[in-house]
Amino acid sequence: MNASVAAHTPPVPLTPYQRKLFVFLSVATFFEGYDFIALSQILPQLKQSMSLSETGVGALVAWINLGTLIAFGLVGMADRWGRKRLMTITIIGYTVTTFATGLAPGLYSFALLQLLARMFLIAEWATSMVYAAEEFPAARRGMVIGVIQGFSSLGAIVCAGLVPFLLHTGYGWRSVYLVGIFPLVILMVARRGLRESSRFLEEVANRKEKRSIFHIWQTPYRNRMLLLAMIWGLGYVCTNNATTFWKQFAMGERGLTDAQVATAVAIAAVGSMPLVFAAGKLLDVVGRKPGAVVIFLVASLGVVACYGAHGFAALTASLTVAIFGAAAFMPVMNALTAELFPTSLRADAFAWSNNLLGRITYVVSPVLLGLGASRFGWGPVLQLTAVGPILALILILTTLPETKAKDLGESAALS
Repeated sequence: MNASVAAHTPPVPLTPYQRKLFVFLSVATFFEGYDFIALSQILPQLKQSMSLSETGVGALVAWINLGTLIAFGLVGMADRWGRKRLMTITIIGYTVTTFATGLAPGLYSFALLQLLARMFLIAEWATSMVYAAEEFPAARRGMVIGVIQGFSSLGAIVCAGLVPFLLHTGYGWRSVYLVGIFPLVILMVARRGLRESSRFLEEVANRKEKRSIFHIWQTPYRNRMLLLAMIWGLGYVCTNNATTFWKQFAMGERGLTDAQVATAVAIAAVGSMPLVFAAGKLLDVVGRKPGAVVIFLVASLGVVACYGAHGFAALTASLTVAIFGAAAFMPVMNALTAELFPTSLRADAFAWSNNLLGRITYVVSPVLLGLGASRFGWGPVLQLTAVGPILALILILTTLPETKAKDLGESAALS
């Protein structure tokens, strides 16, 4: 369907199954936000209890983030095993490793278990985005992806609100992971109603031979995949680290207490959440590229501000902007990555562009930033990362087509 015609066509109502799938994927993504914020919220306690330096903190985060690269192999299996089977594997894997993290006896076991948990979590998140792209109508795809990603912010809010209380329990930082296990068990039960993606079933029925995960390198989509990998990587340098190290910055360089930081994070997360939920709708209304202009510029400005401001009010307000930018970056990239590749390559494209190549900066940058922070402080070093989204935006505007309201077959076509 032509995009201009689709834009004036009333949205098709979601079916009962689509509504159930919408809820399921949203709840699943909730834990991506919970886990991501959990690590940043307990870093000062881990640093103290395990005698880590600033460089050691950066190295620990980088090691755990390595799990996002390892997730590459799992995500690619979605184009071979199916979306449903992979979702089941990742939910069970994440549940087990999260519980085990709460029982980890030392630094090395903690680091290993969190690496595995991050691997399962990111693979589940990527599969959720593929599901969202394939199972919902084009006119609502941006909204659906945006809301699902918005539940990541909700997970962050819940975690930020719970951590100050949990840290004062007898289990300390361990309770953050032990408490998070209960909703995951419910999710494991709910997955039984999940169906395989209809587009995947159709593609498998027409598939003539098995394909290696390296198949995409032999197709005309190779260059588009590499381009998206560059965009993901540039964005991650800023958006991933901005929230991860803010507590270290706020307590170490601005003198905020643990309780003040928890309050600031909770206020900022709650304040940003309506905007994050609206980001997907924005993409459906104005388009992916105009939406990217707004979101990426806000992300850069927010990071510069939240690592340069002084005082609780100014820090909280600027953190709100930064959290919105970091969270809203994801719906833009999720939509583009899902829409710019055919069904047979969609999971592979996610695996290569996001989980492997794009996440190299996700893994390497915390180490470099930790080294820089040990000399110059977290503030000046993190402010430099704001150039990442600007460069990523330039690539989007100059090299990618607009995919607003297009059927997946049309949006994936190479010009």
